[in-house]
Amino acid sequence: MQVNASQLNALLTTYVPQRLPVLITGRPGIGKSDIVAEVAATLDYDLLISHPVVEDPTDSKGLPFAAADGKSARFLPFGDLERALQPRERPLIWFLDDLGQASPAVQAAKMQLLLARRIGEHRLPDDVTFLAATNRRNDNAGVSGILDPLISRFATVVELEATIEEWTAWAVVNNVKPELIAFLRFRPDLLSVQKTSRDIEATPSPRSWGFVAKAMGVVPKELELISYAGAVGEGPATELMAFVEIYRELPSPAAVLAAPDAAPIPEKPSALYAISAALAMYANESNFERVVTYTERLIGAGLNEFAALLVTDALRKTPAIANTHAFIRAQGGPIGTLIHG
Repeated sequence: MQVNASQLNALLTTYVPQRLPVLITGRPGIGKSDIVAEVAATLDYDLLISHPVVEDPTDSKGLPFAAADGKSARFLPFGDLERALQPRERPLIWFLDDLGQASPAVQAAKMQLLLARRIGEHRLPDDVTFLAATNRRNDNAGVSGILDPLISRFATVVELEATIEEWTAWAVVNNVKPELIAFLRFRPDLLSVQKTSRDIEATPSPRSWGFVAKAMGVVPKELELISYAGAVGEGPATELMAFVEIYRELPSPAAVLAAPDAAPIPEKPSALYAISAALAMYANESNFERVVTYTERLIGAGLNEFAALLVTDALRKTPAIANTHAFIRAQGGPIGTLIHG
């Protein structure tokens, strides 16, 4: 079952307090680990991250050592198992990352932990909840599969799907450059691309676009293409650079809002995505009256999609806009119909 980031967040927030284990699948770099960390923070849980791919079966069972009578053995927990067994002030999410890359022997060692919640004489505290994530077998991520008996130990298995709506909502709140937001809205098919070869080359993913976002405005202009291509691949990076050139040639948001009733409205979709993203980032409580004027002109020109993006992003970036007289007044007009309809 495919889910988006918001749905996965809501699912985990519901399942974790009930101590129900969840297995999350999906392409590399689409935010599986980040969402688990967000849920842990929201629920005020401790987070223990294990990487079974680099484990040995003894990591989940403990080290055997001879008992005092010399005729039997006990298992001594260490590492992550020892930490999970310790008493704590807050409940714990034990996150098994990249589970599908682990050897069958390591996966088998996790079965008793997941179902019986004990290894030999050691029993997990009741406040421990398991979550796990894995790439898929066709993702070129070294996944050979997960043992069926191990899969059956999870209460539900879901596949996280990257969507441009979820990514841009995150990007606006996290101050990603408007030109990058506008570009991926213009080319949403480049948000996450399935790698088809085993060559050592970068491919686009929400994670790699996040690296591009951190580089934008930091690397000098002559290194932009090299920097971006190293994160998402040469083809997508070249397209981004061409789009950025369009963005840089547009009037500045300040110039548009200086005369919102006369400023030109672009004709090309690429330029419309660019101007709506730029104005959304520039909007605030003091200039939103002018933003409304330009937005209503977009609606009058039949460009409802771009008007909706502009207002929605502006509210995400600056929630206080919702309390302005300009926004309240606009609620009764075409903008209100657009964003609520």
